[in-house]
Amino acid sequence: MRRVNPTDLARRAARTRWFAALGRATSRLDRRLQRATDGRWTVLGRAHLPQLVLTTTGRRSGEPREVVLLHAVDGGSWVVLASNWGQAHHPAWALNLLADPHAQVTVRGATTPVVARVAGPDEVDRLLPRMRAIWPGYEAYAQRAGRELYLFVLDPVSDGTAAPARPGTADSADRSDETDDQPGV
Repeated sequence: MRRVNPTDLARRAARTRWFAALGRATSRLDRRLQRATDGRWTVLGRAHLPQLVLTTTGRRSGEPREVVLLHAVDGGSWVVLASNWGQAHHPAWALNLLADPHAQVTVRGATTPVVARVAGPDEVDRLLPRMRAIWPGYEAYAQRAGRELYLFVLDPVSDGTAAPARPGTADSADRSDETDDQPGV
């Protein structure tokens, strides 16, 4: 009998509205679980998808805000997509990055300071297919959202300047700009 991988099932269900609602509902638990296990475990079990914890600064409170996001690696940078599970509004973490692009990325327990920027059109053409290969639901989320999904490039920094380091190995603004209870898938 073939063993079923929960991550494979999640990737297949990713396009559905019910799965997006489930993802939003379990995001706090997922964030805590990943923090406690240095990213080795998620609500789906052993981590099989490339995930990071992004820490932004709340644009109104100035307090640190964390969110678990799927990511791709592009050279020495991480790439994340602000899909908000296909909701019509941008996720709080994306608006926080637009207000203050300085953030931190934690992958497998290692934390790196980064500066975020919105990807340019050529980068989007090149990087969006990578993100969709990681999480097929992104295509459905874009259609459902009816808005541009920001694609962010998170460039590592060291002593305030861009560094050539390789990244790791591997909400609604209207409701609240401060809490990111929704993972960035």
